[in-house]
Amino acid sequence: MDIDQARTFLVIHAHGSFLEAARQLHLTQSTISARIQRLEEELGVRLFVRNRAGASLTAAGQRFLDYAKRLVLTADQARTDVGLPARYRASLRVGGRIALWEGFLPRWVGWMRQQAADVVIRSEIGFEEDLMRRLVEGSLDIGLMYTPRHSPGLVVEHLFDETLVLVSSRPDTRGPGEDYIYIEWGPEFYGKHAQSYPDPAGPPQIANIGWLGVQLILSNGGSCFLPLRMAQPYINSGRLHPVRESPQYTLPAYVVYARDSEHPVLTQAVAGLRELARAESAVASTGLPA
Repeated sequence: MDIDQARTFLVIHAHGSFLEAARQLHLTQSTISARIQRLEEELGVRLFVRNRAGASLTAAGQRFLDYAKRLVLTADQARTDVGLPARYRASLRVGGRIALWEGFLPRWVGWMRQQAADVVIRSEIGFEEDLMRRLVEGSLDIGLMYTPRHSPGLVVEHLFDETLVLVSSRPDTRGPGEDYIYIEWGPEFYGKHAQSYPDPAGPPQIANIGWLGVQLILSNGGSCFLPLRMAQPYINSGRLHPVRESPQYTLPAYVVYARDSEHPVLTQAVAGLRELARAESAVASTGLPA
């Protein structure tokens, strides 16, 4: 049994599909199948049931799940920790949506540097699908995101609520126009946005992250919905303007981590996130001035 087999097993479980696992790992489907076949032969059991809907764990596969996570996590931690200088006791891998790296997560990193200066922090940006996959396979310790999916062995904890507000490059904007940019903030935002702005033609511009929307409207003019926390510095500097009387939407932010992790600083790291989230919620409750 090798680490690649265990990692492949976890990716298939995370996505429920041999084909999707091949895409995620940039391998052929035959390579994925061969890895699982060898793993099943070594264990002497069948791990997956494959059908038109994809792949699901057998009872034996469910029992192997925790062992696979430990194998991958141990290997990754060994590669990271063995090479740490003596002054560091551990390393922590944190990934999050780029909007959460605007202010909130950098403040948390600063908090950790004060509270646990002997811990190496690896900071990464990612989308929900990749973050969840890496949390499942054990190559990420903490993930922060807006639309997590629940997975066995992972804790999904609500941290705080973002307030999405419509901002524009022009102070006289009254609502989405031809230069409006729709930001993909997730399915809940999509539903509420469609109720507020029913438009059969659809938005003229679409971006998958808020940072990209900001760059586009600063360069070309226009408007988009952004978290107030992210938009406030631009509003304060006069580069962007809140669109008055436009709807505001709630976007929950979550932290995800392994339920039974034995990481030496995970509890402290999550406690720091909670502390900063409480402060964030207090600020967010003030909203935009009338």
